[in-house]
Amino acid sequence: MKLLYSLFIITFLFPSLSNQNKNRTKNFPKEELQVKHFPKKENVWVFLMAGQSNMAGRGFVEPKDTIPNTRVITINVKDDVIYAKEPLHFYEPTMAGLDIGKSFGEELIKHIPDSITVLLIPTAVGGSKIEKWINDENFRKVRLFSNFEEKLKLAENYGEVKGILWHQGESNTSNKNSINAYENNLSLLISKFRKIAKNNQLPVIIGELGSYSENKDQWNAINSKIISVSKTDSLIGLVRTQDLTDRGDNVHFNSKSIRLLGKRYAKKFMEVSPN
Repeated sequence: MKLLYSLFIITFLFPSLSNQNKNRTKNFPKEELQVKHFPKKENVWVFLMAGQSNMAGRGFVEPKDTIPNTRVITINVKDDVIYAKEPLHFYEPTMAGLDIGKSFGEELIKHIPDSITVLLIPTAVGGSKIEKWINDENFRKVRLFSNFEEKLKLAENYGEVKGILWHQGESNTSNKNSINAYENNLSLLISKFRKIAKNNQLPVIIGELGSYSENKDQWNAINSKIISVSKTDSLIGLVRTQDLTDRGDNVHFNSKSIRLLGKRYAKKFMEVSPN
């Protein structure tokens, strides 16, 4: 009854919200394609996507974003391995949109052997502060670090973890103490990620926050921390975003920028990866 009442409220009392949601999801794939013939484990490169909303995906999904490539795969909410179609993230179904995953995978396979398949593991949750990741807090019904660890262990059954794709920081811009602590916290979190992956040389690719915020000083302050961390380790790749644009909300990249961002993450991985 509660669900029906909620649907009534959204549909009849707030029709504009209902229409906005229909428009957001109109190009979402109607079916999943499960991977039946799985590649050999040594031929699967795994990447974990972590952070907040610009990694979780808020871009508008177009039909081209749902055309699968047999060399780019992911998981669904049941942990089934499926061919990647946007949106990849499933933790916030009422907000899900285009993320960098598919564009990252399709760019990467252009530069690696034809025998390799890319497995993308979504773990990002919108609005999550870096402290919540470090402290393994439950946020939007996801225990952030524990979920990351669980998904990493799941992925290891299918292939080798090759890197972490991280985009986060917008939620840390509202508090001066949080901004000041961001550099140390980011370094700590990277260490925690590598520890559970049992790989101190695991590449981590980090994107800057966008340049379109109305709170430029705070966003620039977080970016300066990200840049500082990237300079401490040759296996931390920095992805520039200053020329990218937002979707009109001064917070989230638009779809064109999200696709470019995914390609830049792939190219940066190729630059920093020891292999």
